[in-house]
Amino acid sequence: MAEGSSVVKQSSPALPLKDRVAIVTGSSRGIGKAIAFHLASLGAKLVVNYTTNPDLANAVVSQLNSAASAADGGANSPRAIAVRADVSDPVQVKSLFDAAESAFNSPVHILVNSAGVLDSKYPSVADTAIEDFDKTFNINTRGGGGRIICLTSSTAVALRPGFGAYAASKAAVEAMVKVLAKELKGTGITANCVAPGPVATEMFFEGKSEEVIQRVIDENPMGRLGTTEDIAPVVAFLAGDGGEWVNGQTIRVNGGYV
Repeated sequence: MAEGSSVVKQSSPALPLKDRVAIVTGSSRGIGKAIAFHLASLGAKLVVNYTTNPDLANAVVSQLNSAASAADGGANSPRAIAVRADVSDPVQVKSLFDAAESAFNSPVHILVNSAGVLDSKYPSVADTAIEDFDKTFNINTRGGGGRIICLTSSTAVALRPGFGAYAASKAAVEAMVKVLAKELKGTGITANCVAPGPVATEMFFEGKSEEVIQRVIDENPMGRLGTTEDIAPVVAFLAGDGGEWVNGQTIRVNGGYV
């Protein structure tokens, strides 16, 4: 990621992220997908990262490129590509950046770490299998200038039973991002976290009964679940020039859930 690339302000107000290259991990579905579409709508070029489902990722890329072509009057140059990479593997992470720079002939300006896993069995800490604990930390914590934005979770402060490994992995990300922001002093690169509350995605609904879902809704002052569209604009703000003075912070986007 090029040093100082975030401070170049050459984009128009209509497209504040014009031609900036963004990697969004875990962007073939859910919150990551919504973030990819929102950044693209602001002019960014997208790398849609996935691990297991190329069909979903390619479908997102096709939609992004179709929308960009329509907006550009039929321009043929792609504005989005799909790249498979396991973000828990440093070698594959490097290949992800290499693919982005090669495809767009540009350094990466924006990195959004959205990939994550949650154990849908919701075990207690004592009942969490060691392999599940390691998988959660490898993906949620190790997965992840310009802008570095990590998706964490309000679970890190809500501390609900059944979310031990998940909450711990996200709390670790928040701590590391605060340190990273200080270590990047002088580069012009910012590092922040966006921490959604319960959001209506496949990952949220998995393993939950209707009763549990309704209880979560009732606990929120806004009386509903979050949507992916609630999260994407906050990420976009941090990715743009307006977010330059926000650094080392965790922004909880949860409707007042905690």
